[in-house]
Amino acid sequence: MKDESDAVLVRRVLAGERQAFARLVERYRDPLGRYAVRMLGNAADAEDVLQDTFVRAYRSLTRCRPDDFGRWLFAILVNRCRTHAAQRGRRNGILRANQHVVDAAFVSASDERDALREAIALALERLPAEQREAFLLKHVEELSYQEMHELTGTGIAALRMRVFRAREELRRLLAETIRG
Repeated sequence: MKDESDAVLVRRVLAGERQAFARLVERYRDPLGRYAVRMLGNAADAEDVLQDTFVRAYRSLTRCRPDDFGRWLFAILVNRCRTHAAQRGRRNGILRANQHVVDAAFVSASDERDALREAIALALERLPAEQREAFLLKHVEELSYQEMHELTGTGIAALRMRVFRAREELRRLLAETIRG
């Protein structure tokens, strides 16, 4: 039964079979986790948000259309990332030390590919949250603008502009890194 659809698993959970939710968590944990880490720039924060997302999804499962579970779950994660980032910003007031930044300072010349990957990750972290979110949804999650609109509630024209500005800013930041 490994190939059961999300809809079948959701219906099983709603019928009282809690273990079916564990299968959904297993199915979505990695892709949602990758998105959360990219959005928040911190594995511990991403794990917290991911756990919160699954708890909220389980508690609200009756409001989900079974055929739309993946999109619904992703929308919860996007909102939790936004909320967490806003709360973290208010709570900290300043940037916290980022282990990725520290590690990147000691990259050897033989690890150029890793250095480039790290430069991209750091450039993504420097983008404004709205641009980073739009860029990741479009180019990492490979969603259409319509799907992005349905997830975020943001207008398609605004999403296109955010993606465009994110690309431009990433080009600028990466050019700085290469020159600098």
